[in-house]
Amino acid sequence: MGIGKGRGKSILFGEHFVVYGLPALAAGIDSETVAKVTRKDKPGWSLDDDRPATPGYKEKKLDEQKISINNIIDHVGLDISEQGIHIELGGNLICASGIGASAASCVAIARALNDEFDLGLDDEKINEAAYEGEKGYHGTPSGIDNTASTYGGLVWYERNLDGGSPTFKRIELDDPVSLVIASTGRTASTTEVVGDVRRKREENPEWFDNIADEYKSLVQDGLEALKQHDLKRVGELMSRNHELLQELTVSCKELDNFVDIALSNGALGAKLTGTGRGGNMISLPPDKPAGDKIAAALEGRGAATVLRTTFG
Repeated sequence: MGIGKGRGKSILFGEHFVVYGLPALAAGIDSETVAKVTRKDKPGWSLDDDRPATPGYKEKKLDEQKISINNIIDHVGLDISEQGIHIELGGNLICASGIGASAASCVAIARALNDEFDLGLDDEKINEAAYEGEKGYHGTPSGIDNTASTYGGLVWYERNLDGGSPTFKRIELDDPVSLVIASTGRTASTTEVVGDVRRKREENPEWFDNIADEYKSLVQDGLEALKQHDLKRVGELMSRNHELLQELTVSCKELDNFVDIALSNGALGAKLTGTGRGGNMISLPPDKPAGDKIAAALEGRGAATVLRTTFG
């Protein structure tokens, strides 16, 4: 049996902007998806997906998941035309839009295949295989999700718009940072939402460029604040990033409501994370008591799930 793990992720700064070559900061969080691969006599692959998930998530993503798994198997050059494989997915990462669930599964499956068949893949090659898997879910993914899932920690990421390898750098933090994550229970299509933003940008480039110019300064400030462990400043920048994403029209009333609840219960900052129009909201508590209060408030005000996690 081959076993592999992939971390969930939270984008701290840069959703949608990263698609156009602007830098983003993402965190590979402690919650994980675990994949197990066993060989079977029949050709092809089969799947048992036992990951915890918000209602309807796995059903909505099933067709994309099938493409994703085929992409990974093809990319690593595994021949299952005679002897097939069975894949089991589990772990403690709750599947929902915005938490990197698809990337975590891609990384976990690639690592499990590598483990079972001694493919000799290092993390760079695992990341490449996971990126191919992500294409099944996102069409042309930015690559940030699979990179954060593969390497963990805090990742500075820039996409290469010329088709080359992305630039990423792991950032070492002196102390871990806590997050409280709340799910709306709504599953959004990354392809659709990214396409909507792209159309708006094409229709009004000046509108997009003005928002992007502010974001460029914001993400640099966010990096410095994280390095200095200035959580108050990090929180302020997170909240402003959420406002910029509202201007891009990728938020929704549920996410905006969760941001307000988190801030009114002591969060230093809060924002949507990932695709938007559903999925998850992240908030930054100053300490554990505040984290407990924020989590309880979100649980009592309609969050489908609430996750306490750390990165760094």
